[in-house]
Amino acid sequence: MPAHEGPQRSYDAVIVGGGHNGLVAAAYLARAGRSVLVLERLGNTGGAAVSTRPFIGVDARLSRYSYLVSLLPRKIVRDLGLDFRVRTRTVSSYTPVERDGRPTGLLVGGGERRTREAFARLTGGESEYRAWQEFYDLTGRVAKSVFPTLTEPLPTRDELRRRVDDEEAWRVLFEEPIGVAVEARFADDLVRGVVLTDALIGTFADAHDPSLAQNRCFLYHVIGGGTGAWDVPVGGMGALTDALAGAARDAGAVLATGHEVVGISSDGRAAEVTYRTADGEGVVGARHVLVNASPQELAALTGDRPPTPAEGAQLKVNMLLKRLPRLKDGEVDPREAFSGTFHIAEGYGQLATAHAQAAAGRLPEAPPSEIYCHSLTDPTILGPDLVEQGYQTLTLFGLHTPARLFDHDNDGVREELLAATLAQLDAHLAEPLADCLATDADGRPCIEAKTPLDLERDLRLPGGNIFHRELSWPYAHEDTGRWGVETGHANVLLCGAGAVRGGGVSGVPGHNAAMAVLEQLGD
Repeated sequence: MPAHEGPQRSYDAVIVGGGHNGLVAAAYLARAGRSVLVLERLGNTGGAAVSTRPFIGVDARLSRYSYLVSLLPRKIVRDLGLDFRVRTRTVSSYTPVERDGRPTGLLVGGGERRTREAFARLTGGESEYRAWQEFYDLTGRVAKSVFPTLTEPLPTRDELRRRVDDEEAWRVLFEEPIGVAVEARFADDLVRGVVLTDALIGTFADAHDPSLAQNRCFLYHVIGGGTGAWDVPVGGMGALTDALAGAARDAGAVLATGHEVVGISSDGRAAEVTYRTADGEGVVGARHVLVNASPQELAALTGDRPPTPAEGAQLKVNMLLKRLPRLKDGEVDPREAFSGTFHIAEGYGQLATAHAQAAAGRLPEAPPSEIYCHSLTDPTILGPDLVEQGYQTLTLFGLHTPARLFDHDNDGVREELLAATLAQLDAHLAEPLADCLATDADGRPCIEAKTPLDLERDLRLPGGNIFHRELSWPYAHEDTGRWGVETGHANVLLCGAGAVRGGGVSGVPGHNAAMAVLEQLGD
């Protein structure tokens, strides 16, 4: 559809990019009575939060990129009247390991008794479980204090510290490398690794990195919803962005796909947005421009100095199986093991070794990764025939594979890394994963892998970084502005993951950018 009737048409707000944060902002502003135009480069809205059928002739609609929900405030779902649900996972995680020549592992979930018994089975005592409880009681207290602030004006560091009101928790999470707490509280290498993984999702860092990038990543992974739970989106991630697009349209926003923004000019009071379509270029006026793209893209559009380049460090793999594979650890049901987060090669020492090898410019010999099965919790993403035949999905997220490792041969390194990653999984299976893979209509295995460079090409994530840049502390610091979305142009706001308190599927930057606009307009 045409974005507007002519080159002089103007909107109260033009939103650059139709990812989930842009759609959140569009829905809030349109519901407040503002005229809103969303310009999206691709042929569909949703950005990285989409569901697609990646395998030819197979009725499986997968969350292709982002895949779990934790940081989305229920406030946004309620405010926008979204028809969107999540389901909790009864099992948090399973981590297989071989000890004393026998396969075993750690199953977390299924009730307190089962979890305590699993710790005792692995470690031979009660101390690690008690330490686990105490540590996650601490993170839970922080989550209850911090999560509600994400949709409020940015607190100062001192204000957030007073809100947390727990000096031990503040020191552990905000002041010293997370590795210090992990090593002081836990003795078992596997338990240490399971704790540390939340500090490394999409973040290339060591447990003792002095920048505390790993702490910031850990914080966002344990505060979601005030509990830290990571839930399964019913219908896949596209169900959320479809609901958001519907809410924005219903409120009167115009969503124009196939419209690539190529420039933004602003005098601080009014702006012009230049876009390109298959038919040529156009210009639209705006009182405010909200950019649902990376800080690098924002700088390119406005002609400002670009920020420090970002780099992603993950492998994303989608699979469809004819059946779940059997485990060497016969005491655990695969349906439980894969319903939570299935940790592979993520012992504490393994994670440190993998990071050191990648930092030295080599692929990790034992690539760490984590896997989960969406369809065990929500089978609606599969066609009825697939459900009846017992088909299941697997989503794998690999760590410590920075984009620089793929520069010389993305396709070749992708295949090498995928093979090494699946070999680590196979080491804990009673049958090869390849024997369980479904095939598409052309007879090819139903498996696809995406490197950081693939994500940069497909979604324009800078360096393939899923957060657009390093995650920020959720408090005000130099030049953050009142809401953490402000830029050097008074009427141009950043509403993507690179905003302060951005990252993950949260809608928080979209909400906060909309609130900043409405405050400026006096609403």
